Amino acid sequence: MTERLADLTAVELVSRYQEGSLSPVEVLEDVLARVDSLEPKLCALYAPDPTAARAAARDSEYRWRTGEPAGPLDGVPVTVKENIATRGTPVPQGTAAADLTPAAEDAPAAARLRAAGAVIFSKTTMPEYGMLSSGVSTFHHLSRNPWDPTRTPGGSSAGAGAAAAAGYGPIHLGTDIGGSIRLPAGWCGVVGLKPTHGRVAVGNPYPGRAIGPLARTAADAALALTVISGPDRRDYTSLPPWPDSPAPAADDYSSPLDPQGLRIALLLDAGLGLPVDPEVTAAVSAAAALLEKAGAIVEPIPPIITREMLDGLDHFWRVRSAYDINALPPDRSAKVLPEIRRWVSTAGELTAFDVFHGYSQMHAMAVAVDTAFADYDFILSPVAPITAFAAELAYPTDDPLKPFEHIAFTVPYNMSTHPAATVNCGFSSTGLPIGLQIAAPRFNDLAALRLAAYVDAQTPHRPWPSM
Repeated sequence: MTERLADLTAVELVSRYQEGSLSPVEVLEDVLARVDSLEPKLCALYAPDPTAARAAARDSEYRWRTGEPAGPLDGVPVTVKENIATRGTPVPQGTAAADLTPAAEDAPAAARLRAAGAVIFSKTTMPEYGMLSSGVSTFHHLSRNPWDPTRTPGGSSAGAGAAAAAGYGPIHLGTDIGGSIRLPAGWCGVVGLKPTHGRVAVGNPYPGRAIGPLARTAADAALALTVISGPDRRDYTSLPPWPDSPAPAADDYSSPLDPQGLRIALLLDAGLGLPVDPEVTAAVSAAAALLEKAGAIVEPIPPIITREMLDGLDHFWRVRSAYDINALPPDRSAKVLPEIRRWVSTAGELTAFDVFHGYSQMHAMAVAVDTAFADYDFILSPVAPITAFAAELAYPTDDPLKPFEHIAFTVPYNMSTHPAATVNCGFSSTGLPIGLQIAAPRFNDLAALRLAAYVDAQTPHRPWPSM
């Protein structure tokens, strides 16, 4: 079988570039051919720029030839989510109501990719204002899941998840405020990481928001994380450099973590939201059993958060979104997705006390998560209670007033700032991926990815979708 360069990992690509057996130009051309073949069906990309990417690949080829690579990702094709600004490209936030003024500069994560020599060949799509766990958008075409195009890739990093599963190169950056990296990673069968908050400077911080990688392997996700991490003057929440600056050694992040002696909590019931599909429970339980067989101590735990906490967060976000949309001129606010407008239309019914209570419940959620970690090294759970739902639906409930019934496993770690990784742990009877979430104590981002690497190595793989 002819080797498909688009399917090589970033770790493999860098090794091949170093030995001179492969050129970044060849790899980019294979990735662009893959895009040409699948993109009409997937609609994962926004603002692709093959001309600039080809020039960047040629520059990378020269650097490798002269033995002076720019950094750890030199010549590796990558994408970034459209709300991670790149200089000269508008940031529409997935909505037709957007101001399409081109961004004046790269966001911190995009700037770090470029400095490391990565070839950013395209942005990826997102749903309306990033407030949906689907690809539904009034600005972008509807993004679809490579495993089954009738299903959503998830969101809000919709295009990133689809691009990773389809093999549009090895590394894709997404953002996450309630599960927006982990949900598409889980539903597309790839690895995703919502890092410790502040690990990756976001440029425009607000509660819950993080930037992290999606990739086919945990090693690639970890490599990307070490490149994009670090402080930036534009983000007052950003953390100092890794303790062993500038970044962990390769064998610190690429080797699977030995489960022997680890204390692992198993959360199979979020206690609220959509009921967990039995196939999801079975796959997550099987992954936990693998770790227990390898010497981990696995103990079931009760639900971490409450209905009051999730509803409080909904109230706060509802009012915040209503404020942003109401600030738009009427001709632009009318273009916002009807489901979003329906959701924010109820914000006026909430009192100031309701909003403050909602904000306080975000803090309560963080305390609950921190308490749950008191006796454990990791917390395992499903990423979502269900597999990927119909692509055309904005929400799995199909109800704008019940938008968060599927994020009870993911959103707590946004509020608590803990890192949480996602890795495939099986498939449904209809062939849809099932994601396992691995949450870790703060700052233990690489440990979460290394445990994901162990699970990935023990889980039977299926061929990547070719559609």
